[in-house]
Amino acid sequence: MENSLPLHLCHVHNFSMIINRSYSILHSIAIAFLIYYRISFLVQETRTRTVPSLPWLLIFASELLLSFAWLLGQAYQWRPVSRTVFPERLPSDDKLPSIDVFICTADPDKEPTVEVMNTVISAMALDYPPEKLHVYFSDDAGSAVTMSCMKEAWSFARAWLPFCRRYDIKTRCPELYFSGSQDDHGDLRSSEFKAERQKMEGKYEMFKERVRGAGEAVDTSKKGDHPSLIQVIEDYNNEKLQEDQVKMPLLVYVAREKRPSHHHNFKAGALNVLLRVSAMMSNSPYILLLDCDMYCNDPTSARQAMCCYYDPQISPTLAFVQFPQNFRNLSKKDIYDSQIRFVFKMNRHGMDGHEGPVMSGTNFYVKREALWGSFIKQEGINLTALKRSFGQSNEFIKTLCQDNNPPLLDGGESSSMLLKEAKVLASCSYENQTTWGSKVRFRYFCVVEDYFTGYILHCKGWKSVYLYPPRPQFLGTSTTNFNEQCTQWTRWSSGLVHVATSRFCPLIYGPFRMSLLQSMCYAEQAFMPLFSCLPLWGFALIPQICLLNGIPLFPEVSDPIFGIHLFIFVSALSKHLHEVLVTGGQIRTWRNEWRIWMMKSVTSFSYGSLNAILNKLGMREASFLPTNKVADDEQAKLYETGTFDFRAATVFLAPLVTIILVNIAGFVGGVVRIMVLDNGDHWQKLFGQMFLSFYILIMNYAVIEGMIIRKDKASISSSVTLLSAVVSVIILSVGSAILC
Repeated sequence: MENSLPLHLCHVHNFSMIINRSYSILHSIAIAFLIYYRISFLVQETRTRTVPSLPWLLIFASELLLSFAWLLGQAYQWRPVSRTVFPERLPSDDKLPSIDVFICTADPDKEPTVEVMNTVISAMALDYPPEKLHVYFSDDAGSAVTMSCMKEAWSFARAWLPFCRRYDIKTRCPELYFSGSQDDHGDLRSSEFKAERQKMEGKYEMFKERVRGAGEAVDTSKKGDHPSLIQVIEDYNNEKLQEDQVKMPLLVYVAREKRPSHHHNFKAGALNVLLRVSAMMSNSPYILLLDCDMYCNDPTSARQAMCCYYDPQISPTLAFVQFPQNFRNLSKKDIYDSQIRFVFKMNRHGMDGHEGPVMSGTNFYVKREALWGSFIKQEGINLTALKRSFGQSNEFIKTLCQDNNPPLLDGGESSSMLLKEAKVLASCSYENQTTWGSKVRFRYFCVVEDYFTGYILHCKGWKSVYLYPPRPQFLGTSTTNFNEQCTQWTRWSSGLVHVATSRFCPLIYGPFRMSLLQSMCYAEQAFMPLFSCLPLWGFALIPQICLLNGIPLFPEVSDPIFGIHLFIFVSALSKHLHEVLVTGGQIRTWRNEWRIWMMKSVTSFSYGSLNAILNKLGMREASFLPTNKVADDEQAKLYETGTFDFRAATVFLAPLVTIILVNIAGFVGGVVRIMVLDNGDHWQKLFGQMFLSFYILIMNYAVIEGMIIRKDKASISSSVTLLSAVVSVIILSVGSAILC
């Protein structure tokens, strides 16, 4: 009877679905009236128009872009679902499949080694049969210090894992466990447990001291120029370990070869090396991918994912199981929207109601077969064709057979030969004249390899699911300062726009290979930077320039069509507020999300879109800058108190300050014009533009505060304000000459 019980249930959010669809219909009708109003003006005879055509056209284009982006986003709202899994109904441990865990790091200077090693330890401590768990750590810097710290982590894990198993510890990341921020501390009433915990905490402190000590050593390795190095972190020759053997997962250090003359394809290149190396050593059918700062907060994630893979209704076409990204360093105010609420609490549930969520770069279990591609199942495929796709290694080609089990690593001659072959697979020349990264595996097409790989998998007929358990399965470190936020989103925006403007555009390539609603979801993400930055620049500058010159762009307050504009504005804000509140947010969350969206639109989204276009034209190469995760006490204090840290690059600050100055000028100019020239109805014609400027200024008061009121080190420098003032004068002068 137990075997007949479902391992997984899917729940459709019917009430939310009704609300969302009703809102979509009403809002669509209002947008249709708005479009009719704009077009009716344009078809008037030129001599009867009271407003210049150019600013009207530009505002109309901005409204169309925002409306189209909104329309694409309604696909998320159409059928949101959530899922429940029952790990206790899984078969016995001896019947579970093996799992490989991939952890990637790129720069030890930006990714604190203690945090990275905590991720490794927490992955080794997953509640899964240790003989079926294999952890592969990719060090793209090839750092000898990181290698040394890996050995320290393995040594500490030999004591930590038995402690967690004996006392059924749920929080198996030692840093989180000993920080006291979790409610899982074992049986505190037991004197034996108290003694063991104190002893273990002492070992952890010693472990951290050794890791930090190793980090202070001089690292002679070259980040971009080093040979491949693969080492199994285990000592087979130590007789004491053999006598007192603790069941441990396999832990492998991998540093792929990097040379200045070879392009290394960023994170996707590192992941493909791990795919090849792991195939030689364990060849597990399922893979867990983690960022180096993403701790395993709940040890049951593997079993939860297996509930979906073991479900006969979805298993045959299920490529990956995506978990949300949760962050442990968020403040209650979260002024930068570092939690990315709209993605992990709204959009992913919406995509799960179609064919599954997008691949999010970390916290997902993926089926190895899906990454290899369908042609490995083809009958009669010859060895030459396989080598043309997968490379020249015969030993690696053998692993493509599903029944192939690599030999166990025992420290003997066979292990030495296996490691030697694995080093070849990690060389920078192995992928030459193959299809690695183009037809199968993690894709090299753009810097958002996760988005594009998941997109292609869905196009090939694979599905995915989204699990959002009450207890966060993974906890990471998010960016909590403005400069790193902008840098990160610029990189993401560049990759997304690169896809949107390519032959893989979801609006063209997608509908023939997946459902229309799924294509709309992918298109919304791909075009989001472009469809945000262009309209926002239009609304932030054009009405204000026209306001200074007394040119109305919106209907009079007494005109019934003004009610349509007001309805669209209020309904959009109200619907967003409703979504924030039902996902556990507050009104300040709603305000912060609107504000940071405006800021990103004129900075990160703009620069990312520009980078993608220049890359298309061959004028700029793609780049990948790792996010700095090193903790800064001063930055953390500012973030905790809800104060913006404006110690950012001028290219990020200047657009913000310029827009604020233009809106101040427009609003003040409008007020003066009404007070001096008001003939009874002038204020009605210009009210819409004045309200827009006022709304922009109120929502971005933090920028005004940083410019004028604050005098601390994290405020906006006077040089940036002066530069922006000059640019503002130029924009107002040139804009008035062209538009008016």
